[in-house]
Order: sequence, then structure tokens, then C-alpha cells
Amino acid sequence: MNKKTNINVADILFQNKVVLIFLVLCVGATIASKQPLTFVVPELFTRIARNSFIVLSLIIPVIAGMGLNFGIVIGAMAAQIAIFLTTYWGLTGIGGFAATALLTTPIAAFFGFLVGKLFNYMKGNEMIGGLVLGYFADGLYQLLFLFIFGGVIKMNNSTLMIPTGIGVKNTIDLKDTVKYALDTVPMLTIAEAAFYLCLIVLACSTAFKLVKKQEVKWKSLAVKAAAAVIIYGLTFIGPVERFLSADRLLLLSAVELSCLAVVLRQAYGFAKWKLQSRNGEAEQGPEGFCIQKAAAWVALAALVYGLTYVPGLYKVLIAVRLPVMTYLCIGALCCFNNILMKTRLGQNMRTVGQSRTVANAAGLDVDKTRIIAMIFSTVLAGWGQLIFLQNVGTLSTYGAHTQVGQFAIAALLVGGASVQKATNRQAILGIVLFHTLFIVSPLAGKELFGDAVIGEYFRVFVSYGVIAMALAMHAWKKAPSAEASPVGKMNDKVERKGKAA
Repeated sequence: MNKKTNINVADILFQNKVVLIFLVLCVGATIASKQPLTFVVPELFTRIARNSFIVLSLIIPVIAGMGLNFGIVIGAMAAQIAIFLTTYWGLTGIGGFAATALLTTPIAAFFGFLVGKLFNYMKGNEMIGGLVLGYFADGLYQLLFLFIFGGVIKMNNSTLMIPTGIGVKNTIDLKDTVKYALDTVPMLTIAEAAFYLCLIVLACSTAFKLVKKQEVKWKSLAVKAAAAVIIYGLTFIGPVERFLSADRLLLLSAVELSCLAVVLRQAYGFAKWKLQSRNGEAEQGPEGFCIQKAAAWVALAALVYGLTYVPGLYKVLIAVRLPVMTYLCIGALCCFNNILMKTRLGQNMRTVGQSRTVANAAGLDVDKTRIIAMIFSTVLAGWGQLIFLQNVGTLSTYGAHTQVGQFAIAALLVGGASVQKATNRQAILGIVLFHTLFIVSPLAGKELFGDAVIGEYFRVFVSYGVIAMALAMHAWKKAPSAEASPVGKMNDKVERKGKAA
């Protein structure tokens, strides 16, 4: 038993070697930088808000078997085209941001369609193709911004255009347009929008069932509507309204609310189980309510809440203010990725990713599925770039998109993802580790060697190093099965026959 346990532990450590190495590097660099956590943690949460969306956009192509999408830089270009146009038109605030996102969507979807079509002609080489395609697209992008805007399409705006009137300035200030547009949406506005959205969803769902002559559970519908009204009514209470009027949430408050939510969730489960027990319908165990598991969750919530009274941790928690709407968008994308994988389209993507031969034999349209995955990724990358730009507040016209792909892919790999597998958890973990190293490595380099530039070189080396290591491991694993194995050759023949049929 001990030997088996040791083997399992060794396997787990080996499988998570990249994560563990970066964890050690982050801890060591943080200590060497001599910076307090009250500086490192707030900066880290700012970077998480900026970069999470675009890193999460990489997951769908990985699941669909297209590897690491270096082509997300094209989605970033689509976002920058849209944000330049809406800035030129003078759109501001959250309305301007929404208009920019709407304009980004068709541009990015069209680009994603073209990229997907191209990748279908280079199956197995999508990553190198995406990397080269990004450089090619950058040339077209610069032609658009340096000559077409102003030269072909006349634009009269001295703030955006260079003095000759042909070409866009190197830097565009977004202060008076969409800077912090998403970050500063008040929680009260979010609650109001959520209430009306809930009512619309319930009404549309009921109408759909009535049209389809399906059974409508009016009692359940009434309970849901009443719950939405009661929760929305709480926002009119003075202290609650004042709390929700802010656009940022203290990390301390977020932790406290999370602990309360865990306790209420377990209490609801317990009450529901007791009610079902009276009717003889209750199930206890893995598929039903488990008292031991619920008690463990409550104990964990109590422990986390108790830790908030530790003075050092308390100082860190009150130093971080979270942009609520931005983090809700990140959470929504995580939910979207999970829900998508439970749909028929998601299962098709997973099947195509595991084996194109099996997918063809099952009658799936492999090429179409891959194109849809690339469209999703490109559009999400465009939205992620908008979130990044509104938080930064400036658009570096010719440089903001150049390293989007490399840094996002490096962050995903650092979290333990691979060319064949990626999850939300790995993406978020990778962002935390990668950007912690980004924050502290220049400061650690300055403390250790007297020069912050050494730290800059180190983090750039790390970002490209993990990508190179992942690609090398992928090629090493793929070579025996794809080239030397007779089964691999037979699968290629079957796939070609499937396409011909």
C-alpha cells in the first residue's frame, strides 16, 4: 500500500512539474524582491482582470485538437480596429465599450472563419501556421493603419491621425472614451440588469414551452420569479444600496460573501434533504446530499473566515479592490466553456480533438467543427483584448497586439495545460503564477544583481522557454505514433477514405 501511495505521489508530482517549478520560482522571486504582499497581491489581481479573458479564449481550440492558437493575435487586431473606429466616432463609457464589442464580433468572426479554413489545409501544423499567419496579418494591419486610414479612407482628427493626415498615431489615449468603462460599472447596475434579465429568461422560457405545448411548472416558475423580486427588493434597503453603489469590491468583502454563500448553499441542501426525507424521496451519498461533505465545506468556510482576522492577511485583503463587472465576465467565460463542452457541439469538438479518424467514421463534419472552434476563439480573444485595453487606458497602435499570443499561451502552459488538454483551472492557475513572476522578477533582479533589466530578460526567456518546451514535448510524444506506428499510417488512410466518401 505504501509503495502504491509513493508511486501515485511521484506520478502526481511529475505530471505537475511545470506548475511546481514556477511555484518555487514565484515564491523565491517574491522573497528576493523584498516587496510586501500589499504591493504584489493588488498588482496581481489587476493583471488577472486584464489577461484572464484572453487566456481562457485558448481553451476551445485545444479541446478541438488544433493545439495552441497562436492566431489569437488576429482576434486582438480585430479588437484594435474596432476600438479605433469607435474612438474616432466619439463613443464613450459603457455604451461605447458595448458598441466596440459588437463591432469587434463580426470582424473577429470573419477573421476566425478565414483562419479556420486555412488551418483545415494544414492539419497537424496549426501552431506553426498560426505563428506565421500572425506575422503576415500584422503586415496587413500596419498597411491599414499606416496608409489606408487617412490615405484611402479620409479621416480628419488631429488627436488620432499623424500631422500629415495619413496614418494613425503610435499611441491613442482612451481616457475620454472607454478607459475603465467595464471596470467601473456599479454593482447596483449589475444587480438591476441581472433582475430584468432573469425575468426575460423566465418569460421567454415559458412562452417557448407554451408554443411547443410542453408542460409548464407554474409553481416552480412563480417561486423563481418571487425569489428574483425579493432579491432585487433588497437592493432598495439603505445599507445594501450604499454597498452596491460602489463599482469595486474589497477582496475582504468578496471572501466574506463567498464564505456566507457556501454556508447558505449547504444549509439549503440540508433543508431540501430533510424535506425529501419526510416524503421518502431523499438520497444520501455520492449522488445525494452528504452530511459529512456538507460539514467539511462549512468547516472550510469557517476556517477561511477565521483567517481574515490574521493581521498580515487582513492588510492584504483590504488592499485589493476588485472590478466586479470584469471578474463577472471572466467567470461567465469559465461557465461558457464548461457548458459548451456539455452540448452536442462541445462533444463534437472533443471527439474531433481526440481523433479525427473516429470523428469522420461517426459522420461528423470535422472541418466545420474546427472552423467553429476557431471562430469562437478569435471572437473571445477580441473581447479579451478590449478588456485589456480598457483597463490599461491607452492603445499602443502598432505594439499592443504583438505579444498577445506568446504571453497568453505561456500563461496557459505554466498552469499545467498542454497542446492536447487545457481547462479553466489550469488557465487561471497559469495566469496567477506567470504574472506573479512578471511582477516580481524585475524587482528581484534589481535586488540580486543591481539591475532590473536582468529580471526583464529572465521573464521574457521564461515566456518563450515554456512554449518551446511544450512544443518539443508535443513533437516528442507525437512522433512515434504518427510516423513510425503502422496504426498511425492506417488511421491516416482511413481519414482520407472518409473524406473521399
